[in-house]
Amino acid sequence: MPKTLIAACAGLTALACMSGANAQTFGFAAMQPGTINHTTSSAISKVLKEKGGINTLVQATAGESVMIAIVGRGEADFAMANAPELGIALANNGQPDIRIIGPIYTLKTGFWVRKDSNMRSVADLRGKRVTMGYSAMRALDPMSRAILATGGLTEADIKPVLVPNVVRSADDFAAGAADMFMFAFGAPKVREVDVIAAARKIQPYGYLSDVEPGPIFVGVEKPMKVYTIDNILFTHAKVPDDVVYKAIEAMEANKPEMIAVAPNLREFSAAGLNKTYEFPFHPGALKYFKDKKIEAKAFP
Repeated sequence: MPKTLIAACAGLTALACMSGANAQTFGFAAMQPGTINHTTSSAISKVLKEKGGINTLVQATAGESVMIAIVGRGEADFAMANAPELGIALANNGQPDIRIIGPIYTLKTGFWVRKDSNMRSVADLRGKRVTMGYSAMRALDPMSRAILATGGLTEADIKPVLVPNVVRSADDFAAGAADMFMFAFGAPKVREVDVIAAARKIQPYGYLSDVEPGPIFVGVEKPMKVYTIDNILFTHAKVPDDVVYKAIEAMEANKPEMIAVAPNLREFSAAGLNKTYEFPFHPGALKYFKDKKIEAKAFP
């Protein structure tokens, strides 16, 4: 075989190997289409792929408990879940290979009711059909009880309607099987700021934040306090440090493109990723924080 042909073949082989490495696909586990989790995951995945050179593929799942397990087993590489959900999964070292990258945005979570109902506060849910359980999103059951506590209610004061996730909660509400449903963005008014102490006895990661009427907060008729939790981007311990580092760089540099797909990502900032959670951070994220001199912020 001529030497030039041998050289050409060798060059093609090397190129194929390099292409294979660059073409590695990283799975991004998400909730079902129609949820803010899926929209936000899609926005981040798009930026990582198009701007960061990280080929990601969004994979829909039943809920956050499932996503954490999938990433924990290394069957997907990235996902987002709320802080309470991660807290349950990581308790007693239940998911030793999960590493967080940091909070991406907040979930202002609460109970939706029909506008023409007479319910305007959590306390008004007494005796009503309230969705509970959330078998595919385990953190939401204690969160529901925490929100009820802000209105001075317990499960004994309502009629529980068992659902697996927030999508089913909304479906049951639409079908008339429940008097409310739980979903991020928009909620009835929480009456007093100081009741968060009672709520934190049930769920330690929640806090209250202010919202005002606007395009995003459909159903918010006037300024109010809403129950809020952080939604945290996490990954597997074996995902390379440079991939996580590049992911943060890509998100920070291309925030407008993410916002175009998921407006709630206006809250995102690389500086906001470093928060004093007890969850283990991925070394790639810690290196980014060190290089960019990002100090850890206190949990609210």
